[in-house]
Amino acid sequence: QVQLVESGGGLVQPGGSLRLSCRTSPFVLDYYAIGWFRQAPGKEREAVSCISASDGDILYKESVKGRFIASRDDAENTVYLQMNSLKPEDTAVYYCATDETRAKCYSDDYDSVTRYDYWGQGTQVTVSS
Repeated sequence: QVQLVESGGGLVQPGGSLRLSCRTSPFVLDYYAIGWFRQAPGKEREAVSCISASDGDILYKESVKGRFIASRDDAENTVYLQMNSLKPEDTAVYYCATDETRAKCYSDDYDSVTRYDYWGQGTQVTVSS
């Protein structure tokens, strides 16, 4: 059974930074791509980033490019989302997710919520002064 556990959320002022962590079950990062998503109140869940297992390729939502950095530590079974220059519109619950069918993120479907079978419980990020 694949398990994902997010942590690292909190309250931060605009312009600040946070680093989210997603700890996975062993070997997940060896074989499966990991997606980062967020869901703001009253809005649909949207993809923020995807990190491939096969080649380490990383995709980003356009609005976070240059501010968010995804990375992975296979020894720790953990992926990270470093979020810099945070804006109030980044306020949301952030989730990591995976499925057991693909090792690589593809630009035409990495943002499809229905593609992912396993989700973490989410971590709240609030950007406010």
